[in-house]
Formats: sequence, structure tokens, C-alpha cells
Amino acid sequence: MSQNLINRVWQLLLILAMFAFSWLGLQAAHESGHVLHAWASGGTVTRVVLRPTTLSYTLVSPNPRPAFVAWGGPIWGCLFPLILWAAVRAAASRYAFLARFFAGSCLVANGVYLGASVLVGGSELDGPVILANGGAIWPLPLFSLAAIALGVVAWNGLGPNFGLGDSKGNVDRRAAILAAALLGLTLLAECLAP
Repeated sequence: MSQNLINRVWQLLLILAMFAFSWLGLQAAHESGHVLHAWASGGTVTRVVLRPTTLSYTLVSPNPRPAFVAWGGPIWGCLFPLILWAAVRAAASRYAFLARFFAGSCLVANGVYLGASVLVGGSELDGPVILANGGAIWPLPLFSLAAIALGVVAWNGLGPNFGLGDSKGNVDRRAAILAAALLGLTLLAECLAP
């Protein structure tokens, strides 16, 4: 096998593992925010569903403050990854680009989700829950646009870390192994959870 092909395999592993891990990880961060807000408001979390093949959700009953609980997902779904990025940057700067990519993914996804949920409707989605429980509409697009913009800024300049722009696709192989391990552990945890 040529060195160029080997480099491309590592590059593909890094990119695919980070996209998949980011998708699963952002759902976990988002649902953690709902759980925190439910507990803080005196609600009872009856179920959290995190599965690789479904969209995540959190059931709260009783839920004395549904709008507050709904806001918890997008807010902490953005803040937890930003905190993680800062921690990784301080502790293991070599791999900070992975945490930065994850944070950008969470920002963009939570921003798109909150904005789109208002347009799509549906009584269980965060945007409609916020509006149905007395929330004003103006914070939703403001949060969405800010989160998306910050996510794009976080992603800016990461291409070379993923071998993009490099005609040979060179990437840090240890970073690719770490990304694959994070994905594997996340899949295992989600598949084994009750």
C-alpha cells in the first residue's frame, strides 16, 4: 500500500470518527442540560434516551418549569463542550483541535436545532415548548444565530488538522486513534445504558 493511501485511511478515520463522536456527544451534552434544569426546577427526570440510532430525548414528570427545562438543553449543550475545549487546551494542547471541533459541532447543532424546532413545530421540541410555556420568541433566533456563528468561528482554521488542504492528507495518527476510541467508548456506553 502506498504511503499516500495509508495517509488517506488515517485521515478518513479521523474525520469520520470525529463527526460520529460529535453527533453522539452533542446529544449527551444537550440532554445533560435538560437534566440539570429539571433537577434545578424541582422536576423529576423519568427517562433519558441516548441511543446511537435515535434522536435523544429527556422525559420529565412532573415538570414544574417546562420552558426552563427546555432551555437547559441548548444552553448546556453549548457550554459543556466549550468548558471541555478549555480544559483540553490547558491539559493536552496537542489534542485541543479535537475538543474545538466538538465544541463547534455542538454550537452549530444546538443553534440549528433550536431555530429549526420553532419552524418545524411539534409539542416535544424545545423551541415550541419554550413558546407554549410563556417564552418570548426573540431569544430563540438570537440564541440560534449566535450559537451557529460561534460554532463556525470555532471550526475556522481546523482544516489542516484534518488533513484538508494537504495534498497527501497527513494527520496526527494518535489523534485519529483517540477520536476512534472516543467514538467506540461512546457507542459502548450508549448501547449498554438501560
